[in-house]
Amino acid sequence: MKKRYFGKYWINEDHFRVTIFGSARIKKGDPTYNQVKRLAKMIAEENMDIVTGGGPGLMEAANSGHKDGSIKSKAHSLGLTIKLPKEQKTNIHLDVRKDFNKFSQRLDEFMILSNAVVVAPGGLGTTLEFFYALQLTQVKHICDIPIILMGKQWKQLIKWIENYPLKRGFLNKEDLHNIFIARDEKQAMKILKITHDQYLKGDKNACINIKKYRI
Repeated sequence: MKKRYFGKYWINEDHFRVTIFGSARIKKGDPTYNQVKRLAKMIAEENMDIVTGGGPGLMEAANSGHKDGSIKSKAHSLGLTIKLPKEQKTNIHLDVRKDFNKFSQRLDEFMILSNAVVVAPGGLGTTLEFFYALQLTQVKHICDIPIILMGKQWKQLIKWIENYPLKRGFLNKEDLHNIFIARDEKQAMKILKITHDQYLKGDKNACINIKKYRI
């Protein structure tokens, strides 16, 4: 089993990892918070690692849910924290953390670690993370990992992409083939389980990104 040094920790390089992006502003008790927490719990129960920004909001929901589901599994909860002018508090549910000073370096690390990406509702940062993952699959710097847009927020954005950049030839239809719209956590989990099964079987479409991503 290969290992790599991650912050102050050693992590297993061959674990399947799901990155969850989402707003830091959504509070406990919000339906979206609960939805992300349920999804993360299911991810842990399937022995998949989870990666978030390690902060509050939906990041906390994901790490918390994963902690609840990982009691009987060997899955780990990773946080990629960022230093901001207004300090963002790290949530307490992380098994492993790594701190960053720059968003660009942090985004690169997300992409190295990710075998699948779930994008929950969020603002500018979440939208940037979605487009960064999409662009890297477009230019083949990472594998064709599923990018799962969960919730109603993203439908209009996809319509905009189809109606303007796609129609004008600024990208090709196949550039969008790895985007999935998931109504809820159950639909998202179906996609993740299929991808995880492909990964375990050594399918060519579920490679380990650290071998392919160029920094």
